[in-house]
Amino acid sequence: MWRNYHKRRGTCAMLSDSCGRMRSMKSVIHSFLRGEADLPRKTSPQKPLELPAVPKMSRSAVIAVAIFLMAHLALLIGLTAPEKFVFDEVHYVPAARQMLAPVMSQPMLNPMHPPLAKELIAASIATFGDNALGWRYPATLFGALAIVAIYLCGLALFAAQGPAIAAALIAAFNQMLYVQARIAMLDIFALAGGLFGCAAACKWSGLFPLGICIVIVAVIRLMQGWRTLFADARPDDWYRPDLWPDFRAPHVALCFAVLPAMTYLAAFIPLYGLSLPDLIEGQRRIFADNTTTAIAGHTYMSSWPSWPLLARPVWFLFDKTAEDSVSAIVFLGNPLVLWPALAALAIVLRDVVVARRWDAFLIAAFYFGPWLAWALLPRTLGFIYYYLPAATAASLALVYVLRRNGLPRWLLWAYVGLAAIGFAIMLPISAAFIGTSMQGFNRLMLFQSWI
Repeated sequence: MWRNYHKRRGTCAMLSDSCGRMRSMKSVIHSFLRGEADLPRKTSPQKPLELPAVPKMSRSAVIAVAIFLMAHLALLIGLTAPEKFVFDEVHYVPAARQMLAPVMSQPMLNPMHPPLAKELIAASIATFGDNALGWRYPATLFGALAIVAIYLCGLALFAAQGPAIAAALIAAFNQMLYVQARIAMLDIFALAGGLFGCAAACKWSGLFPLGICIVIVAVIRLMQGWRTLFADARPDDWYRPDLWPDFRAPHVALCFAVLPAMTYLAAFIPLYGLSLPDLIEGQRRIFADNTTTAIAGHTYMSSWPSWPLLARPVWFLFDKTAEDSVSAIVFLGNPLVLWPALAALAIVLRDVVVARRWDAFLIAAFYFGPWLAWALLPRTLGFIYYYLPAATAASLALVYVLRRNGLPRWLLWAYVGLAAIGFAIMLPISAAFIGTSMQGFNRLMLFQSWI
């Protein structure tokens, strides 16, 4: 048995008796040639050394690229309609134009928001021209990236391709993301910002996800410091005493303070250079404008408790193109997605409290965090498109519930089909290039508050 063990290990050349020495040497040489030994390999001069094969792109990467390309192409269809400003484009496009001037004129336009999204719009105008395509093209890129981000979040939460793809499709069929990704406004950039600093450099609401992450880490570390234990601890608990053993204070500072601050401040260099007084004044102005309560009312303003109910949409465009036809863009959301999502979120909350599931905990955190953060701000002027990040995260809650044990697998895909039907029904009032009749418009207006 001792001899067979060393024969299998390829070391019997040193340990076997003299009768088996030649046989074991052959075994050692054979193991070298197969690459099973750690010693340097001597190659034959007649045969060149083979280079390692280039790693193949993973299946997830291929699917992510495919989702991005399909979403981007879909968002580009009819993008230039209408060829005039839509809603708040009247503020952000002139600010982007101003950035293209050799010498920036004064006063600075739209100083109440950070400049990164407007700089991206300016770069697009410089590339495609000062037209509807130039104004709106960057939004389509970031809208497609947001759908890919939901797919990647689904992979992390569900560890399966099917549910991840379903979550991305539901987010795409939500109507909110589609509308916001086809207009030169700031919210889609803040939603899809890959780094916290970049998201905040588009709009300060991009700080909400950063705040959520900081709160989660702080709560976990506080509970670990108190040596908190669950009596019936399970592997899928959202809290464990041994969670993140290598994630230390320097990592927290780098991820949640240093890197976000550097990327955020870099966006202001084209405006202010390295002038610290100008940079500080710019932040003071942004803070003042985002916290003021001295703002007049707006026709489409709404408060944060009403957003999940879709009580008050925002009409970005409503033009009569003929006696009985209109060209319209409404930011409302797909009722067949966002109303069922409320029931799904109730189940998610139940699983956070009762089952302590980590996936339910993360879904709840990134739905309620970006939504309820608006309740903490003194700003009185609000719009339903502020609900976009939470509404996009709601697609993960729906998939979480529809793939529970005991439910048939086809149910998730049947619901994706239902969401697609709702999206198709609302498409005539979501894309200006399609249009609808007044009769069709009236059929879609289920409530008086939608008009």
